[in-house]
Amino acid sequence: MAEPENGPVTEHTGVRFAHVEATPARQVTRRLLFALFVFVLTVLLVYVDRDGYRDVDGSVDLLDSAYYATVTLSTTGYGDITPVTDQARLVNFLVITPLRVLFLIVLIGTTLEALTARSREEFRIRRWRSQVRQHVIVCGYGTKGRSAIRSLQANGTPLEKIVVVDPDPRAVDEANAVGLTGIVGDAGRTEVLRRAAVERARSVIVAANRDDASVLITLTVRQLNPSVPITTSVREEENANLLRQSGADTVITTSATSGRLLGLSTDAPRVVAVVEDLVTGGQGLDLHQRTVTADEVGLGPRQLRDIVLSVTRSGRTLRFDDPLIGTLQPEDVLVVVRSHQS
Repeated sequence: MAEPENGPVTEHTGVRFAHVEATPARQVTRRLLFALFVFVLTVLLVYVDRDGYRDVDGSVDLLDSAYYATVTLSTTGYGDITPVTDQARLVNFLVITPLRVLFLIVLIGTTLEALTARSREEFRIRRWRSQVRQHVIVCGYGTKGRSAIRSLQANGTPLEKIVVVDPDPRAVDEANAVGLTGIVGDAGRTEVLRRAAVERARSVIVAANRDDASVLITLTVRQLNPSVPITTSVREEENANLLRQSGADTVITTSATSGRLLGLSTDAPRVVAVVEDLVTGGQGLDLHQRTVTADEVGLGPRQLRDIVLSVTRSGRTLRFDDPLIGTLQPEDVLVVVRSHQS
């Protein structure tokens, strides 16, 4: 989670939900046009029935109609122009009075909308905090964070079960735009992770851009939730052990992994293409982790329809060619390769 190019951003922690909101200029323009429509309609109603009104100076013309509409809609009501016929009074009662109410709503609508929107948002936050559980927290909405979320979606995790934490409000706004719930704040701070309900999370992905930030976030997550699985990315391989000691269950070394693929692509470009296919969910070949089914117990790994890469048994991971695997046992966890369409 690097600082933005223009410098650090002032932190305003809070939960932000996915939404599509009109720009302030558009909202103001819409209100002004509606107010103008109400005003013009009132002027026309008065002018068409001008013989039913009386001015202290005599007859009512177009300017007098505009003046009467202004003082009436603003509830000033000087009383120098008044409806005198039953028709004019009926029009005032049935039409102009409701228009006056609408005009006042437009005038004070911004304040009312701000109050109701804030109350509505606070209610949504309280309800979300009481209901959210078994979600995935992604700390950092940069390139790695966005890629991780795409993989989560490809593997069936819905957007409402993913929470983004990032100190940059613009990054959180971007996450909101694609349907994600976001929290503005430093994921290394206890109160920010508590806003994300880390104590009820299914897993945490740390996708910070700096290794020291990854260490701090991992330590804080592990302190708040000792059992949640933590997957952390690290730029330098020498810091991988430090992340594991901090509580990370899985550490992915981004620079070393990229370097290996770059070197491998020189002599074996097709191997790199297959690796990219495997790690890109939702197309071609996909990697899956699953438990052994009842009808697979007693079979050998090569007898399965899926291609078995490893078997985890009693906390120990065995490669597909390890003779200790023997036949599959209940509660074995398999890592398999399967076609995306299968």
